[in-house]
Amino acid sequence: MAKAAGGTKNSPRTSVWLHGKAPRGGGRKGDQPSGLDRERITEASVRLLDAEGLAKFSMRRLAAELNVTAMSVYWYVDTKDDLLELALDAVCGEMRLPDTEAADASWHDLLRALADEYRALLIRHPWVSPLVGRYLNIGPNWLAFALAVQQTVRRTGLPPHTQNGAISAVFQFVYGFGTIEGHYMARCAEAGMTQDEYYREAAGTVQVELVSHGIMESAKELLAARGDGTVEELWQRDFTVALDLMIAGIEALLASPAPQRETGHSSARKPPST
Repeated sequence: MAKAAGGTKNSPRTSVWLHGKAPRGGGRKGDQPSGLDRERITEASVRLLDAEGLAKFSMRRLAAELNVTAMSVYWYVDTKDDLLELALDAVCGEMRLPDTEAADASWHDLLRALADEYRALLIRHPWVSPLVGRYLNIGPNWLAFALAVQQTVRRTGLPPHTQNGAISAVFQFVYGFGTIEGHYMARCAEAGMTQDEYYREAAGTVQVELVSHGIMESAKELLAARGDGTVEELWQRDFTVALDLMIAGIEALLASPAPQRETGHSSARKPPST
């Protein structure tokens, strides 16, 4: 039986996917409480996280959802962190990864497909974004996603020393965009409003309260450009434009002379802070 531990403190080198705690393709064997398995526990965790959010999630709440004692859950996981890692990898498996090894596949299309899937995941499960940077993300589904991203960026033809930067530019942008969009949709749901209803009410309040602020004059053109589209259409348009700019940046880097590209390693440039 796993040691019961309710805390969530996690060492940088600790993961449910290390030390044989979560064998890939199977769970614990032996004398287990009947009616439970790791897959069922993980599925219930995802349902709870979707319904109630990360802040309200607890082992006790999960046990009540499963109609078992909290101790029963500890037959399958050592800690709450282990369970959150399992849930995080489970939902990552929802992403439909393109075939990055197809001979006729365009890296542009592959990159867009991966970006679309990641954004959709972050919107569908708002609790994912705060957990992505908390764990090592070395479960089988996250590894498959990371491999697809690396293979796609490698197909661009960018030199190796620029590939990590390209991955960061695209997928950290997607992370931020999807996180904000997901949180906005969660606020709409909490308010019992559609996205358009929430936007109209919020925008109307802002325009009244900030009528004398320079931001309103500055934003006139942007607000006019929004047109009569829905909020959902606006999200999609902004995402498409931003992703197109990222792809254009990669193409510009590819088109620049090799010596100029190498200046990225010039000692004159300050290294990024960590």
